[in-house]
Amino acid sequence: MHDIAPNTPILVGAGQCVDHWDGCNAAAAPSPQSLMSKAARRALEDCGAHAIADSIDVIAVTRLFADSMSGVRGAEKFGTCENLPRYVGRENGISPRRAIYSVVGGQAPQAMVSEFAEDIHAGRAQAVLLTGGEAIAAAKMALRQGMTLDWHDACEGELEDRGFGSHLLNGYEMANGIGAPAHTYPLFENALRARRGKSREEHAADMAMLWHRFSKVAAANPYAQFRQERGAEFLMAPSAENYPIAEPYLKWHVAQDAVNQGAALILTSVGKARELGIAADKWIYLHSYAAANEQPVSQRADLSRSLAAEGVLKLALETAGKSARDMAHMDLYSCFPCAVFIAAEALGVDWRDRDLTVTGGLPFFGGAGNNYTMHAIAEMVTKLRANPDDFGLIAANGGFLSKQTAGIYSAQPTHDWQPVSSAAIQAHIDAEAPVATISQDTTAQIESYTVTYRKGAADRAIVTAIFEGNRIVARTASNDASRDAVIAALLDPEHDPACRTANIRADERTNIITAIS
Repeated sequence: MHDIAPNTPILVGAGQCVDHWDGCNAAAAPSPQSLMSKAARRALEDCGAHAIADSIDVIAVTRLFADSMSGVRGAEKFGTCENLPRYVGRENGISPRRAIYSVVGGQAPQAMVSEFAEDIHAGRAQAVLLTGGEAIAAAKMALRQGMTLDWHDACEGELEDRGFGSHLLNGYEMANGIGAPAHTYPLFENALRARRGKSREEHAADMAMLWHRFSKVAAANPYAQFRQERGAEFLMAPSAENYPIAEPYLKWHVAQDAVNQGAALILTSVGKARELGIAADKWIYLHSYAAANEQPVSQRADLSRSLAAEGVLKLALETAGKSARDMAHMDLYSCFPCAVFIAAEALGVDWRDRDLTVTGGLPFFGGAGNNYTMHAIAEMVTKLRANPDDFGLIAANGGFLSKQTAGIYSAQPTHDWQPVSSAAIQAHIDAEAPVATISQDTTAQIESYTVTYRKGAADRAIVTAIFEGNRIVARTASNDASRDAVIAALLDPEHDPACRTANIRADERTNIITAIS
């Protein structure tokens, strides 16, 4: 072990927590900051060296969902903690030199591990605490019950707020129905189904079986928010408990954000770990990593694939000198089934043959806002310590398959750690000619579609369609007489929309579907 360079970055601490608050006592309700502080405390204890707190010079917090969309700060109903990294530091006796609040997106935890591994290697940081937490379940319960919670706190000190990050959508997309994740991922899902040549029933069965396997993992995970195994029959059939969200998704097909969860990780160098006496059997090495961003949804050549995911996974494995078959453990980001199917296809693995989550996934473990992957990495740390010869893969995405990250981990040491550049992948994606989007009266071949639901009733249809090599995105309008007929046509079990055409009328800013033929 002494031939490992002392500036090699390692993970030395991991902590998680979950709170199943019953809503009876406001004083017992968790807050986002209490959950992340508790997880941080557990990560510090996990290191086995109390002195690590004095060495931590960076605390970075994953951005809360409440702070992830412009003009939306749901936590203001109960007050906000104005400087989350400093709060976590104060509660755990840490005075970091830098306090960072991350950008938006589920890619953020893995991206921060990669970033601060580079900083540790370069000597820009000696120990880093990453943490995040969400108390969305507590907030929702308190609001339902008319209960007041007090989440206000003001910690002084410099804060590096990284804001929202890159734009995920353009004006054309938002005007024509692309926006909410549960209304946009169905376009990827149905495009994937069409490319695979599967019927709606066949793909529904695949989604149900995939998620059944995930729910089994969650049922055995003490940190899962929803520890109930769900059978494939339940997951496939609409019911009062599993109602339609957006075709083809039912409630339990999508990430569940009503969670009270926190997670934390501690990174340092091999040299600092030795100095502090952190046992070598605690060390987990980041062997490689990669990251890349997609083009806007409407401009991607193929909605059933992710060039960024394909490039990121390939680079991470190649840099580690490994293949997907060498990965004993995987956690593929699971906000919606297509995210797993697309990543599994890029890796060349069959989702029927192996588990693709270490937590239970976002629908069953819990969709802890932007912080889910922090939990996945913490869980991976535990598995790799118990199986020190194994390798594990973490794959995450943010937005609409928009921001892809991956990391390869093991207790097996890496002897010549070097930063990994993803510039070539990004350059390749950026060089792809974007599909031109149009707004005009036309009849176009349907590429993908969804029907969204509101209060149990079909409410809106969205299609992407191809006309002379160009893509048009269109939706129904609530005040248009054709809306109900369009929705009925798309849901008609006898006719697959992938084989049909859409008549579209272009208004000033919006493309309106007037008929399906």
